[in-house]
Amino acid sequence: MSACVPTRADEPRREEHSHEPHSPPPARHPRLAGADVSASIAVFLIALPLSLGIALATGAPLQAGLVAAAVGGLVAGRLGGAPLQVSGPAAGLTVVTAELIHQYGWRTTCAITVLAGLAQLGLGLLRVARTALAVSPAIVHGMLAGIGVTIAVAQLHIVLGGVPHSSVLDNLRELPAQLARVHPAALSVSVLTLALLVLWPRLPGRAGKLLRKVPTPLVAVAVATTTASLMGLSLPKVDLPSWSSHALAALPDGPVLGLVAAVLTITLVCSVQSLLGAVAVDKLVAGRPEQSARVGRSDLDRELLGQGAANVVSGALGGLPIAGVAVRSSANVHAGAVSRNSTMLHGVLVVVAALLMVPILELIPLASLAALVMAVGIQMVSLHHIRTVTRHREVLVYAVTTLAVVFFGVLEGVALGIAMAVGVALHRLTRTRITHDETEGVHHVHVRGQLTFLAVPRLSRTLHLVPQGAAAVVELDGSFMDHAAYESLQDWQNTHTVHGGTVELVGRRSGVRIGEPTGPAGLQALTAVATEESADCRCHPWTPWRNHQCEIPEAALLRDGQPRDAQGTGADDAGGSTAPSDAGGALRTNGTDTTKGHGGIGERDKVSEPSRPSDGGTDALARPDAPQDNTADASEDTGTNTATGTGTGPGTGTDAATSTDARTGAAADTGADTGIGAATDTSRPSARQLARGISAFQRNTAPLVRGELARLAREGQQPSQLFLTCADSRLVTSMITSSGPGDLFVVRNVGNLVPLPGRESGDDSVAAAIEYAVDVLEVRSITVCGHSGCGAMQALLASEPGAAQTPLRRWLRHGEPSLERMSEEDRPWARLAGRAPADAVEQLCLTNVVQQLEHLRAHESVARALRAGALELHGMYFHVGEAQAYLLTEGHEDRVFDHVGVADLSA
Repeated sequence: MSACVPTRADEPRREEHSHEPHSPPPARHPRLAGADVSASIAVFLIALPLSLGIALATGAPLQAGLVAAAVGGLVAGRLGGAPLQVSGPAAGLTVVTAELIHQYGWRTTCAITVLAGLAQLGLGLLRVARTALAVSPAIVHGMLAGIGVTIAVAQLHIVLGGVPHSSVLDNLRELPAQLARVHPAALSVSVLTLALLVLWPRLPGRAGKLLRKVPTPLVAVAVATTTASLMGLSLPKVDLPSWSSHALAALPDGPVLGLVAAVLTITLVCSVQSLLGAVAVDKLVAGRPEQSARVGRSDLDRELLGQGAANVVSGALGGLPIAGVAVRSSANVHAGAVSRNSTMLHGVLVVVAALLMVPILELIPLASLAALVMAVGIQMVSLHHIRTVTRHREVLVYAVTTLAVVFFGVLEGVALGIAMAVGVALHRLTRTRITHDETEGVHHVHVRGQLTFLAVPRLSRTLHLVPQGAAAVVELDGSFMDHAAYESLQDWQNTHTVHGGTVELVGRRSGVRIGEPTGPAGLQALTAVATEESADCRCHPWTPWRNHQCEIPEAALLRDGQPRDAQGTGADDAGGSTAPSDAGGALRTNGTDTTKGHGGIGERDKVSEPSRPSDGGTDALARPDAPQDNTADASEDTGTNTATGTGTGPGTGTDAATSTDARTGAAADTGADTGIGAATDTSRPSARQLARGISAFQRNTAPLVRGELARLAREGQQPSQLFLTCADSRLVTSMITSSGPGDLFVVRNVGNLVPLPGRESGDDSVAAAIEYAVDVLEVRSITVCGHSGCGAMQALLASEPGAAQTPLRRWLRHGEPSLERMSEEDRPWARLAGRAPADAVEQLCLTNVVQQLEHLRAHESVARALRAGALELHGMYFHVGEAQAYLLTEGHEDRVFDHVGVADLSA
């Protein structure tokens, strides 16, 4: 959720960012800002030692690392499509480059780099950059992990004072001998470097916070170099020959097939790493509103062109292959860069250092650089990535790719990883679970998964376990059935019914038949109702109950020849009328659907009054003192509806509210305050709605979320946000925030109110939730979310002094400061970006969000967390009829809710 940031009059609104994700950003002509200067210095201080270390690890001339860093900053920074991504010699290319240098020599390797750059230019012109994003993350992470292992093992020999070998197996084989002849000076410098790399980011206290601003790699190398110089240690050090003898690219020399494979390898690794890095940088920028407002989204095709041009120039000048570098890019973003000027300026600083700082650079011990690169290699084996691929059941793809890269090479490892990923996908597609059990004389065959010809033998064996003449129910829990499976199932069905048995095929979609029914029972093959509770609906899990167009057989609506509803309402199982539907399955109504509360049981009538838009409709809370008979709150197209109660006077009406969960489709919470009616049983529509929703959850969704919920049950809840919103049934928090179990700690009340703390005015329920969320759960942000057409705000506007103090009126007194705020002429009104509020109700809804944020700050736990910088407060407004979310941007003079569009979402 974006933080509240100041909005200036000269700052472009987010509506102007209308380009699609990863499309060319709007043309800008940024000037050199102070943030770019400071960010370029931070990136330079990181890039300098890393470039030398990577050149050392590849066996290339050390100047090649500086050339690649300078070209990456100047060429890729100027021409690339990711403004804040920093390119240069990358650790992910170390193994590939080392192999090429060993096989073809340095000058041919430079030529291969030029050809790879030309290939990238061709791919960029073909606009195929997005294709690289189709590569499984498990393959990419496995490739980087394999490269990291290779780097770490090779650099370990230099750390110990030796010389690395050309392959991982040779390095592992010679490691015992190297341990027997350790060079104490090299080892001590390397240990000092590694210790600083680990401890420097963990310096405690206020002084540590200031010191941590100095880049860790620079500190580690600088301290190790100073220590080695002061102690007079005899160690191999950086050797930068004269630039006049620097080797440039030559014509490629070697077997054609080998050179082609080398060019493809460099092209693949550079392109994939750079494009994935650009997407990662977009995510980092999106999390920092002060930068995202000024930095456009990455243009991946342009980024590929920029990387290609940089590799052509770097190879021609005798530099290493270039790709986007995660360490430098993240440092650039965190340092506050706002344009590509920071990347380019860092390249200028590298050029200056390469020309003027040669005497200082030649003091650096090679052991210190080797320790730095070894630490980078170890970090490439990310435990976070391993946990991620394990959770997605792709650990086999990850492991195969990693081991193949280590023992066979990068190109071979990626190819084997892709083959394994395809094999895993085919296995999942063809994996079908078929079970058989008997319950009360009925044989149930459950098919979970896709039915293809590979599953036909197991399907046939299981079906023949059903005795002849028995009643059978076959449940097909999948979305695909090929011709072979269809014929096998149909043949068995016909044979079974001929011998006196009955067959009932139940699937996810109702009204579908396989063949004509045969046998004495004459049952249809697939029917909408296997049992009343398991009737399947042709709708999404989050579709409101009133729109579930479940076709219930007429007999199911009768009990002993009479309508099931004792009152004779004729309501269907979904709580909706039985009007004919159109081709799309939606009910056609000529008027407003109204719900009259009878003990929480919906009864639908047709009225001739035209329907009203959802936001303009009357809410049950709008006039709590008025009779609520036949009050309608119909939706325009979405079919959402708020049930209102039937009452005889103030405060005595029935109030029923139901909300559904966006992910599970199960009933999230159902509340009924009934003043009329008898106890509800399963024969009533509301109970059947609830039971059917739970049944759909248990059958379809529970198997998908059981693992994640089991993890949450073990680890406990660790939500990142407290989301405080209205109890309105139209606000499904998990749907409008795309969140899942464990993400949000939700507090809902009438009017999304936050009572001020205090013995008289406070509310312990809301205050306790806030205190628990901030102090115990340690949430990082709190969002107050209002919405359009809020009944509580309507009730506030319609309230009259001296009216009877019902529980609802006593609660709404916490919203009176919002009314006062809106009436103050010296305060600017909260407003929506691009338009004025539609009416006084919407104005009050917006003002109420701003006021409740002020109330939040008055709570001690919130104030304490805000002072410590551990908490952020956000305002949000959701327009129900538009399905549009707005986020609050706070300034000193105005309160603007800016809409959240597709172009504003992080990648």
